Amino acid sequence: QVQLAESGGGLVLPGGSLRLSCEASGRFFRINDMGWYRQAPGKQRELVATIMKSGSTKYADSVMARFTISRDNAKNTVYLQMNSLKPEDTGDYYCNMNVQIHSVLSGINYWGKGTLVTVSS
Repeated sequence: QVQLAESGGGLVLPGGSLRLSCEASGRFFRINDMGWYRQAPGKQRELVATIMKSGSTKYADSVMARFTISRDNAKNTVYLQMNSLKPEDTGDYYCNMNVQIHSVLSGINYWGKGTLVTVSS
């Protein structure tokens, strides 16, 4: 069974920074793509950033140049460095990983339970 555990959320002032982490545990062959999503109160979950197995990245326009996604394959962990935070960045942040349980099987998408980020003065 694969489990994802996020950490690093909290309350921060506008203009501040936070670093989120998400570690995968369990038995599996490989992790392919990793990503972060967020859901603001009363809104749908939206993509924040993704990082491919190759290392290439993609960002939502709203976080471009402020957020940086990275991964440590040896630690099965994905990070999201968030700088210049704005009140509209408030929400639950979820990590997502495409995990291959076995080399001959296709990847399955797993989700973490989320970590709350609140940007407020």
